[in-house]
Amino acid sequence: MALLDLLGRRWILRILWELRAESAGFRDLQARCGGMSPSVLSQRLRDLQKAKIVETDERADYRLTARGKELLAALLPLHQWAEAWAQAGEKRARPRE
Repeated sequence: MALLDLLGRRWILRILWELRAESAGFRDLQARCGGMSPSVLSQRLRDLQKAKIVETDERADYRLTARGKELLAALLPLHQWAEAWAQAGEKRARPRE
């Protein structure tokens, strides 16, 4: 349940998603996650580091750990399902001609 508690915190999934392809510095990550305050981002990054899902590299950029990459891979089917669900919703929402 600890993982679900962590993933349920606001912005956590967005941070993981933004780090999926490349590392990012604090300010860059904050810009990618528009609307997140610096204090919240800082706290969420500390939470993810404590869980060994995110780490900093030699340039002090944030990146996913091996464990973080495994977690993202496990979440990928959920992302794929959400994409299909969204597309199905768009088809239902289209006005009939």
